[in-house]
Amino acid sequence: MELKVINEQGQTATALQASDVLFGRDFNEALVHQIVVAYQANARSGDRQQKDRSEVKHTTTKPWRQKGTGRARAGSNGSPLWRGGGRIFPNSPEENFSQKVNKKMYRAGMAAILSELARQDRLVVVDALSVDAPKTKLFSQKLKAMGLEDSLLVITDELSENLYLSSRNLPNVLVLEAHEADPVSLVRFPKVLVTKNAVAKFEEMWA
Repeated sequence: MELKVINEQGQTATALQASDVLFGRDFNEALVHQIVVAYQANARSGDRQQKDRSEVKHTTTKPWRQKGTGRARAGSNGSPLWRGGGRIFPNSPEENFSQKVNKKMYRAGMAAILSELARQDRLVVVDALSVDAPKTKLFSQKLKAMGLEDSLLVITDELSENLYLSSRNLPNVLVLEAHEADPVSLVRFPKVLVTKNAVAKFEEMWA
């Protein structure tokens, strides 16, 4: 698979011969959906809690006598049927939302996403990416020169301090190292800028 490579001025550079396994795979929508959902589920924390009927504030006094009032029988105002009563199946802080995805499936899903990005011309490979000083203006000018002014995901093999500091104030730009790339970010951004060394890291991890 041949990927077009540009330099920091936006000019076409030498093409990159990339792995067909990683950038030439057919798109598997069901698999991509599964790994995206699993990634989001695994990021959830079990920090919600509800009370059952024994935990809510209530009295054990019978609200009214059993017979003769014409109303339904009631034994406690902590009943789940009452307003302010406990929940029947309350959420617990120990609740586990994680979903298991096999390594082989995850690699195949990431390869399907990268292949589809390449087919749709949403993947841009750059020779190298660096910023001389931690200035947002400098980084913004580089992106403009490459024709990448909109929402953008930038993936590098190694994130320098200058690059991190100069990119963090851009609201629609996210910069990650290759090992931090995730399916949600790859699917979410309309354009993905990847350095040549990051492509080599991808091949090392997933090909």
